[in-house]
Amino acid sequence: MGPATGSQRRFPSGAEYAEALQHTQLCFRHPELKGARPELTGLGLPRPISGAFASVFSLTSPSSGRRYAVKCFTRHVPDQERRYEAISSRLALLDPAELSQPWNLGFEYLPDAISVGRERYPVLKMEWAEAVTLSSWLDDNHADRIAVDRLADRFEELIRDLADHQIAHGDLQHGNLLVASDDTLRLVDYDGMYVPALAGLGGTERGHRNYQSPLRGNDDFGADLDRFSAWVIFLSLKAIASEPALWSRLHEPSGEFLLLTEDDFTSPAGSARLQTMLTHPDRMVSGLADQVRTLACQPLDMLPPLTLAVPRQSPAATVITDTTAHSGAAAPSTGGLPGWMAGHVASAASPTQPAPSVASPDRFEVRTPLDVAVAVVWPLMLAVTVLALVVGLSTAPFGPAVPVFAAAAFSVFGRARRTERAQARAVLSGLTAELDQLDDPVKAEGKLRKDRAKFDAAEAKRTADHPRAQSKLTASYHGELQQIEKRRFRRRQELDKKIAGLSEERGKALRTALATRQSAYVRERLGRRLIAQNPPHGIGPKLAARLAAAGVRTAADFTGYRTVHNARYDSVGAELVLSNGRRIDVEGIGEARAMALDAWRRQLVAAAEAVQPTELTAQERQSIDQGIEVRRARLTAELRSVDAAAEASRTKAQKELEDGQARLTRENTLAGDRARRHRQEFSRRAVTLQQNSVRHAALSSAAETAEAHQRRLSLVRYLRFLYTGR
Repeated sequence: MGPATGSQRRFPSGAEYAEALQHTQLCFRHPELKGARPELTGLGLPRPISGAFASVFSLTSPSSGRRYAVKCFTRHVPDQERRYEAISSRLALLDPAELSQPWNLGFEYLPDAISVGRERYPVLKMEWAEAVTLSSWLDDNHADRIAVDRLADRFEELIRDLADHQIAHGDLQHGNLLVASDDTLRLVDYDGMYVPALAGLGGTERGHRNYQSPLRGNDDFGADLDRFSAWVIFLSLKAIASEPALWSRLHEPSGEFLLLTEDDFTSPAGSARLQTMLTHPDRMVSGLADQVRTLACQPLDMLPPLTLAVPRQSPAATVITDTTAHSGAAAPSTGGLPGWMAGHVASAASPTQPAPSVASPDRFEVRTPLDVAVAVVWPLMLAVTVLALVVGLSTAPFGPAVPVFAAAAFSVFGRARRTERAQARAVLSGLTAELDQLDDPVKAEGKLRKDRAKFDAAEAKRTADHPRAQSKLTASYHGELQQIEKRRFRRRQELDKKIAGLSEERGKALRTALATRQSAYVRERLGRRLIAQNPPHGIGPKLAARLAAAGVRTAADFTGYRTVHNARYDSVGAELVLSNGRRIDVEGIGEARAMALDAWRRQLVAAAEAVQPTELTAQERQSIDQGIEVRRARLTAELRSVDAAAEASRTKAQKELEDGQARLTRENTLAGDRARRHRQEFSRRAVTLQQNSVRHAALSSAAETAEAHQRRLSLVRYLRFLYTGR
């Protein structure tokens, strides 16, 4: 299997696998799969069972005749081979005699099994299970209450098997739970399975959204992965066993759920489905529904396992009780667990604070001496008032009502001294103080919702930014590769052009060397012809001496002449042009003599050129060829260095990409850890808020009761107590 190009390797699509599987004799190497017969569609093509990240095909081996489910992957999975090796090793250690049912299917991970195009890809070869999905089984059997209840118990036993061996499936849902003909369960799709050997690795998926906790994140991976989905499935099966009509009422045909969906977990208050089960007359169903509602807002590591909440029972103990026997509401939960679980499991959730236990007195009890005095004062004061009226003291300064007012004041004093009044005031004051210490549940819930919305928005942005940052990093890497290739191509083009031009350069060098040799030969011949020994016509010894004094002794000392106009004498003269380009004026050399000298020189040049060499010597040619070869070797070495430099640049770019990806992964992992802690904190706040809300309601109710009790300790009731004792 070749390495991935860039950050991840591209895998074929389901259609590309189906096309390759039309020729299993060619695409497979494995002896049991080579030439295998795929199950075909009506169009004669291999029939795929497509999922989010793979396509599964049914193949019958020609050698063994056994039927296999061959899983062809359509996306990259980190550490895929390592994960399947660990899962296979762990499942192979399971003793079938210790399992409740044969739920685990044997499989084999084949790294380079199938050829698609020019590359080979891994497949998973798994035993074919003659079974139907859980949802299909319920379509046909939901009316059989005993069979559904028995299946619920077998599901709980399967979960117990997994828990006992520290295994988590990771994606428990109706499509991955198959029901065999003997009504036992089979587990398929082990992509996200957790086994102890994989501890420390991250998860590869989040599971089906209609079965997972809203708080499950991409980085959650451990033995507790299945806890929430186990509760959801167990609740659904028990509810259908109790009332088969719920399957038709709450399930949708071909729906990707049993009875509850993701929306029921994220917004339980507005969930009609969940409300139906919360108010169900069967106490077990309502208790399980209450538990699922509670667990939906708790982190995965705080969830109680289903295996602890359901006690072990012998098969004979399973009895379906008619719902009419459970017409009462669900009993109050103990520590977050339904009442029907009491005694089976310790509380997994934080216990709610108890309601106030101090009772506020609402009646007067035992008379005190002061009460007796008050009771005696009233008749006396009434008698005084009557006497005053009889004897005519109505005009007295204080009037006849003064004794009544005095008795009333004494009664108020007596009632105020009653311990019941003090107790009632103390209870109400204590409840009010406790209420003041608690946050307003409505405001606290609003703040929690606002903080959670802000966090979710930031997480959504972070989750979206991470792949964008990876894509940007990858795009920058590919852009750098393109620039490296462009520079390499341009430089190679330049060097190839220079290398190709060496032949022409050699010919030019040979011609230049020959021209230089010929020029030197002619100049040497001219240098031997002295003007004084063989003077041209019109040049005597005196002029030859003047020419020699001016530096012109031989035909090689000058190259020609230039005519000049002498304005003073209105005549035309001549200047000789020396071999170095300088011009001289020699007395006695006019235009005629200069022309004679030039003609003499031309004759000598022609005579020398007639006998000059026409080719270079072997040594001269060898010297030029050696220079060309040295230049060719240097250009060839430079050409090789261009490829080496480009490879070094590509390696550097690859290293920068890997470093950048590692940095992004580290940052994303740290951010994921922070997000998980935030989610756990939100969950704890939600649990605390729920507890405080219950506490607030209890305190409010108790305060209202205490206030009502205090009102019952009125003056009228006090007076009635004085004379009747009630």
